[in-house]
Amino acid sequence: MAITQNYRLNLIQWYPGHIAKAERKLKEQLKRVDVVFEVRDARIPLATHHPQIGEWVEGKTRVLILNRVDMITPQMRSLWIDWFKRQGEVPYFTNAQHGKGIAEVARAAQAAGVELNKRRSDRGMLPRPVRAVVIGFPNVGKSALINRLLGRRVVESAARPGVTRQLRWVRISEHLELLDAPGVIPLRLEDQDAALKLAICDDIGEASYDNQLVAAALVDLLNYLEAVAADLLPKKPLESRYQLDSTSDTGDTYLHALAEHRYKGDIERAARQLLTDFRKGLLGEMSLELPPN
Repeated sequence: MAITQNYRLNLIQWYPGHIAKAERKLKEQLKRVDVVFEVRDARIPLATHHPQIGEWVEGKTRVLILNRVDMITPQMRSLWIDWFKRQGEVPYFTNAQHGKGIAEVARAAQAAGVELNKRRSDRGMLPRPVRAVVIGFPNVGKSALINRLLGRRVVESAARPGVTRQLRWVRISEHLELLDAPGVIPLRLEDQDAALKLAICDDIGEASYDNQLVAAALVDLLNYLEAVAADLLPKKPLESRYQLDSTSDTGDTYLHALAEHRYKGDIERAARQLLTDFRKGLLGEMSLELPPN
């Protein structure tokens, strides 16, 4: 579904100076790295894939992590596992906020270390810790993942994009060193459907979008998903939350109706509350993307 069809094109663009600077430094550090942890948002695993990561990390071991697994259904998780396996990838699902799935990620890093040091030993070199980097869009949970791997809070982590602004090496153990990098995002967001999903999920700076347009896009997207994959969503999530059915409305008309129904006609307040409720999981467990085909 092209969710931008009802919204003006090139709606969302965001590339703050700290990201441009961090991306340059990240590319310099990548030559020192053995393993790449690519962290994506489990609700939008395609929209949170940076198109240049393959080029940046070519030849290196890559561990794909889909964070916020608590916000999608087990059925959707299974569908994504099957889809990624068909692409030749094994995704690791985590909830970094609460530590779920972290042990599996640690074991993946350990396995990479064994392989690295076997190659070093074959060349007559001494073993050393694995150097890994954590890469992903802003606010997908990279810093929370590092804190969980370390077992204590060493890097700042918050539920908003742009908290990490500088690169920093963190020693996890005698076997693993991790580079915490700021969120990276393409210089230009060509795919505005993906950009809207980033905004809905709070994986992009709030200054880049209009809350009302993004909230309306969320309603349209939920209506579409309910029409094509109702068994993969909570039943009528908007009606359950707000006692106001959305199926006969466009996103824009529903947002106006919700404002009248709950917020004394305040459309901006209705939009903000709708987005906040989705981001907190109060509309239920749901993915905004279906595996292709």
